[in-house]
Amino acid sequence: MQQAELTKRLQDRFGDRILRTSSMFGQDAITIRGDAIREVAQFLRDEPDLAMNFLMDLAGVDYLEYGDDRPWRFEVVYNFYSLEQNHRYRVKVAVPEDQLEVPSIWDLWGVANWMEREVYDMYGVRFSGHPNLRRILCHDEFVGHALRKDYPINRRQKLGKPTEYLIPDDPDWA
Repeated sequence: MQQAELTKRLQDRFGDRILRTSSMFGQDAITIRGDAIREVAQFLRDEPDLAMNFLMDLAGVDYLEYGDDRPWRFEVVYNFYSLEQNHRYRVKVAVPEDQLEVPSIWDLWGVANWMEREVYDMYGVRFSGHPNLRRILCHDEFVGHALRKDYPINRRQKLGKPTEYLIPDDPDWA
């Protein structure tokens, strides 16, 4: 299925929940309201002629001082792929700075569990319904979210607690 066809089909189905569409380098994308992500993701996965059965990536984006007309600061970006149909599609969820929460899709794609934790850790976007939303890259005492554009790059952080490593009793272990 061509990208434009897929975009049209999503517009027909989810019309008022789509905030904008875009196309770059031959790949279309839609930006949707956060409350629509579960329904859109399930539609992409379960519709037989779409069969987007592979969540390739889930990432955060901070548009602080980007200079365009978007009224939201963050986006959570989902890259879906169909192994059967050999087509892909990008769905972006608009996340306003004063409402940093998106419904979790970990139960639709198990791999989203860790990806959502990474977005939470790096950007501070919470995923409602996530079973274990906690830091995954930074230690628990880390203050802030390191990939936000307003995070001070020269900020010193308290180091995490040291971890004891088990060394095998093998004398050749170096």
